Amino acid sequence: MALRWTRDRRCGRRATRERWKRFCSRSGGTELDGARTRRLTWTFFPNSQMGNQRARSRGLRHGTRNLFSRGHREHGTLNTTTYLRTFRVGDYVDIKVNSAQQKGMPYLQYQGRTGQVWNVTPRAVGVEINKQIGGRIARKRIHVRIEHVQHSRCREDFIARREANDKAHHEAHLAGKKITTKREVTGQPRTGFTLENVKSELLTPIPYDILREGMKY
Repeated sequence: MALRWTRDRRCGRRATRERWKRFCSRSGGTELDGARTRRLTWTFFPNSQMGNQRARSRGLRHGTRNLFSRGHREHGTLNTTTYLRTFRVGDYVDIKVNSAQQKGMPYLQYQGRTGQVWNVTPRAVGVEINKQIGGRIARKRIHVRIEHVQHSRCREDFIARREANDKAHHEAHLAGKKITTKREVTGQPRTGFTLENVKSELLTPIPYDILREGMKY
């Protein structure tokens, strides 16, 4: 049973005193002075009505005190550059929640994920992300405000290498040569070993015979 103080002016002194005596007899406590019992009364509430007071919060933003917090000297209003970025369908973006704007925040599981833009709206963009659910990977589509996304740099190395390869192929074509731009494995190749002066022996399993082995206890 759960207890809490409640003000009850309709309850007289005699009823309050009797209720307090019943509580003291059950809990083994002592009585209070009459002045306090006239003002306050004990009201009993079952645990089912009070709820579990020790349950952990499981809201949409639970456990994000440090995850969504901004860095040192980065608090305050957002910069104008945040609203001047141009997003197009097919761009790769990183989801980074900015706690200065509470609207349009993605779920905490998408923090730090990289996705591809599939829709553009006046104040938000639609991002398609891969999410692992059990043993499978599902493609999730969510809409996030532009304050919580930024252009990804995951393809900078690939784009630079592609431009260099195209330039090299063009120069080789003008010179009448044929080149290969495939990336080679870095480091020394794996070296093996060979056994010499070794006679191979073939081993075969011997069938088990209970009569020849005998029964052992």
